[in-house]
Amino acid sequence: MIFDTHAHYYDDAFDADRDALLSSLPERGVDLVVCPGCDLDSARQSLALAERYPYLYFAAGFHPENLEGAELSHLDQVKALCAHEKCVAVGEIGLDYYWVKTPEDRARSRDFFDAQLSLAEELDLPAIVHDRDAHKDCMDIVKAHPNARGVFHCCALGPEDAKRAVDWGWMLSFTGNITFHNARRAPEILTWLPLDRLMLETDAPYMAPEPYRGRRCDSTLIPLMAEKVAQLKGLTPVEVLVATLENGKRFFSIG
Repeated sequence: MIFDTHAHYYDDAFDADRDALLSSLPERGVDLVVCPGCDLDSARQSLALAERYPYLYFAAGFHPENLEGAELSHLDQVKALCAHEKCVAVGEIGLDYYWVKTPEDRARSRDFFDAQLSLAEELDLPAIVHDRDAHKDCMDIVKAHPNARGVFHCCALGPEDAKRAVDWGWMLSFTGNITFHNARRAPEILTWLPLDRLMLETDAPYMAPEPYRGRRCDSTLIPLMAEKVAQLKGLTPVEVLVATLENGKRFFSIG
């Protein structure tokens, strides 16, 4: 019953055992995985994995940290990748002011985010949005695209912005960091978040939940996140896993 809606299995952290790990996931309870690209090369690697593993799907887009050498004209290649039958979203796209520092680079990342949301609208695909330390600008750009639909992945929004996103019809997705001892915002949001707006993800190889924090993460650790959500919402972990599986299938139009 596990749907890992965001995992980067092309990452070199999986070079030593990628095929063995991915081949084992279905027998370990993983039903579906979405592997978002961060640039053209990683999107093509994700496509190749999706063609090899029936349960794995992919997304294509430019991450704000991966814009070196990229031009807006390259979005034609993103569009071509999105035409593949196993591409389910435009992503990973968005803003990151933690790593992207200069005003010029931040302005450029806003241009790419805006253009890629327009592409998602044009293709009628959901967007997978990365937002780190850029909440106001990210929300402003999303608001300017009322026909876009998407998910704030590894959700770091504050409670008020989270409510706005839900009001706009967007999904919120959470990683293993909801289990961290210093987690504050996410648990607060999860207590009121409608269950049909919730998805779970690993952001593998990152964000492993407790007690595996700091180690390589993979999709089999999703149940630990479901346990935390269940505690916060007065549900069973199985109810959370079933709901997030169905939410992800509906959001990405799978099955």
